Amino acid sequence: MSRPLDLPPWLAHTLRTQRGPVPWNAVLRGALSAGPLLLAAVLADRTSLGVVAAIAAMLAGINDRPGSRRASVQRIGVPAVAGALGMLVGTYAGQHVSALPLTLLLTGLGLVAGGMSAVGPVASGAGTQLLVAAAIGAGMPLPEAGWQRALGYLAGAGWLLALRLALPTPGSLAGDFRFDGEREAVARVYDAVADLLDAVGAGHATARRAALTAALDHAQDALAGPRLRRYASSAAERRLHAQYAAALPLAEAATALAWAGEAISARAGEGPRRLAIAVRENTHTGPLPAPTRSAPALRALDDALLHAAEAFDRGKGGDLHTRRRAAGDLLRAAFGSGGREYGLRVALCFGASAAIAQGLHHSQWYGQHEHWYWLPATAVFLVKPDLGPLVSRVLCRAAGTVLGALVFAAFAAVLPRPEGLIALVAVSGALIPVATRHFAAQTAVVTVLVLALVMVGGEPQASVSRIGETLLACVIVLLVGHLPMPGQRGGGVRARLDAAGAAAQAYLSHVLSDSDDRATRWTLRREAYRALAEARTAIALAAAELPSLARHSAGADHVVAVLEELVDTTTACAVHFDDAGRLTPRHLERLAELVSELDRDRGHLGVQLPELPLAV
Repeated sequence: MSRPLDLPPWLAHTLRTQRGPVPWNAVLRGALSAGPLLLAAVLADRTSLGVVAAIAAMLAGINDRPGSRRASVQRIGVPAVAGALGMLVGTYAGQHVSALPLTLLLTGLGLVAGGMSAVGPVASGAGTQLLVAAAIGAGMPLPEAGWQRALGYLAGAGWLLALRLALPTPGSLAGDFRFDGEREAVARVYDAVADLLDAVGAGHATARRAALTAALDHAQDALAGPRLRRYASSAAERRLHAQYAAALPLAEAATALAWAGEAISARAGEGPRRLAIAVRENTHTGPLPAPTRSAPALRALDDALLHAAEAFDRGKGGDLHTRRRAAGDLLRAAFGSGGREYGLRVALCFGASAAIAQGLHHSQWYGQHEHWYWLPATAVFLVKPDLGPLVSRVLCRAAGTVLGALVFAAFAAVLPRPEGLIALVAVSGALIPVATRHFAAQTAVVTVLVLALVMVGGEPQASVSRIGETLLACVIVLLVGHLPMPGQRGGGVRARLDAAGAAAQAYLSHVLSDSDDRATRWTLRREAYRALAEARTAIALAAAELPSLARHSAGADHVVAVLEELVDTTTACAVHFDDAGRLTPRHLERLAELVSELDRDRGHLGVQLPELPLAV
């Protein structure tokens, strides 16, 4: 029997594709966004403004990911505002500034947007749209003034967001229209608790605990989106908040049982599964099977089930256990090691590509095309680490652009204009939600859509030049990606490890203080596990880089594994404290071992983890 071929990590990541059901509701929104906007603009004889609005709708469609309506407001709206600002700045700069000052301005924007992207996913999306829109504003000559383009950009993204808020989704059809992803997200938390209880004593318990963390993160994000009022205003929403809050002590008890590693009865998982059904169907829990109360963690699980049953019946709301990040925290993330390194690379890539693009444009290297935005806009997507490892991004972008340009050239030769191209824009918009599962597929669809848009706007067919500019952007980003930077390499991973270490320290210190404030404890626990999950993601991406880059993060996976075990042990300590008021020698010994191991790894990696308490 032949062994499967072991691919290097960078190539395996390039070939990996996300799986899941087709998001038909997002496909419908995509079909109704860019294409109809462009059609309305053509009919109103404002084609160029329609092109801007359709580009904004396309970028908003890329950010239209699964989740609740409330979360989509921030995920789509914040980047749209940043994109409108970029369009405004880029347009006026392109019209009134010569090539050299324009390049310096765009380089400065890249530095700011790159650092800002280190704050989080929404900030990263905002930074991307800021730069892409600035490049389009500066490099796409259009008759409208800058403020008109910015308003058109906002209108395009706002149209997609309005569709997201107004159209029904599968989740909303199952109950209250105001909810689509929230109820399912909370139900999956209870399912994840049950799955972890089923895995107690088995080898895959650690993976089930990670799945529980992901479910809690997703539910927390779905419920904690922006709102006009500070607290939930409807009885149904307060009930859902109460159901989420009731899952936290269950998750804590299940984690403590998994840490102990002693097999428990299959009956333990039945209660959380019934709670999951009650959340999905918006019904009462009914009688819940109680686990045996032979150990502290089992007693905590039983108490948590009783608390959940009471909370489900009352439905008076519950704390989501989130804390708004202070301005100082955001600035530290943007100007920390990860933000500085990423900001410098984005600035170099964006500035260099803008300078080269203007040089090629003024020398008419690729003919009479007036639009030079493609090269810097491509560099923006290529330099983003949250889209995958560097070499994976480059390979996927190159392959996707070649495929998309060839497909568009074939369609452009036979489709009537402009109606055929408008239909192609609508079809491409519908395909974006499916294509986002792989960067090459997304690139191919976006290439077809943008080439159709600019041809409707009056530019001649430019598939060959777009392929050349994309390959040139790939070379620029590969070169800059391997340049030495001030400070240590792997700044993004180190910043995530620092954040995870600080969150673990805060959680452990609170538990060892023997405080009775469980709400704060659960908030700190959520923050610790979320920070660990983000560190895991950053480490996995860094490990899939080429060996010359991956070596800078070697050993980070071991550090985060020790931190995860430390947080798991802290959770077990918290549960035991609640039951007995003191820790066992096993808890104390394991805490000391983990803190000592972190001290050794801290010196090996050069990671500035906060001082963890040694006297336990």
